[in-house]
Amino acid sequence: MWGIIPAAGIGSRIQPLAFSKELLPVGSRLEGGIERPRAVSEHLIERMIAAGVDKICFVIAPGKSDIINYYGSRIGGATIAYVVQQEPQGLCDAIFCALPLIAPEEPVVVGLPDTIWFPEAALAPLPDSEFSFLLFPVDRPELFDAVVTDAAGRVEAIEVKKPGARSPWVWGAFKLPGAVLHELHALWRQPGRGDEYIGTLVNAWLARGGVARGVRGGEVYVDVGTLHGYREAVSLLATRPGPSDSSVVPFRVIQQRAALEAAARRPDQPQAANDPGGAVRDAR
Repeated sequence: MWGIIPAAGIGSRIQPLAFSKELLPVGSRLEGGIERPRAVSEHLIERMIAAGVDKICFVIAPGKSDIINYYGSRIGGATIAYVVQQEPQGLCDAIFCALPLIAPEEPVVVGLPDTIWFPEAALAPLPDSEFSFLLFPVDRPELFDAVVTDAAGRVEAIEVKKPGARSPWVWGAFKLPGAVLHELHALWRQPGRGDEYIGTLVNAWLARGGVARGVRGGEVYVDVGTLHGYREAVSLLATRPGPSDSSVVPFRVIQQRAALEAAARRPDQPQAANDPGGAVRDAR
């Protein structure tokens, strides 16, 4: 199963940063009893892998090579691929950049890498065979994509950042068959469309007879893309212990571990008495 992570945005709401916003340190993990920071996108990856994702596609912008340097080609039991969104043309375009990798018969999970949500296993109940949104209750749904459903959970409409939203439930991730993703792409390419937001595109797809479900499996959802959200996420994670000895570890962490272990094994090399530069170096 594929997981698509759109990570091409510049993070204008939380700039300036000296690195991609997806690598913003939020929360921590325990390594041998030592607490170390985690990148915000690690939380999403961990949840995707727990739901059965074994292939992850990062959609990045030109210049965001720090994400490649951090994650490498594999994390946990999942391989990682990268595709480039050449120009910032919205979430739909970013997601569809990964489409050449997705077979119609394969399920796909899409999540946002600058969010923190619980429970960690909330993606697992979403079915492989139908389009379903993982929903979370929020206090201000007008800041998100609010999902209106009927009594049976069928999606009636998605209200994109709409004042007075009819539902307090917003989508935080979604899962769909690869064939449906291809259908959405075909609709998106029709003249006059090219939607920026997935919500408006899904509304058009629903109007043409598509069916999607809303699964109210989320408990808490935080957008880390603003300073307020960042503080909220830090506070939330402070009450929840990070993983210890997890197999979902980025390449950069593994590389650092190896370097520290190699340094610990290296024998001491005292300065030779006949080294003419020794006294000068020792004085420094």
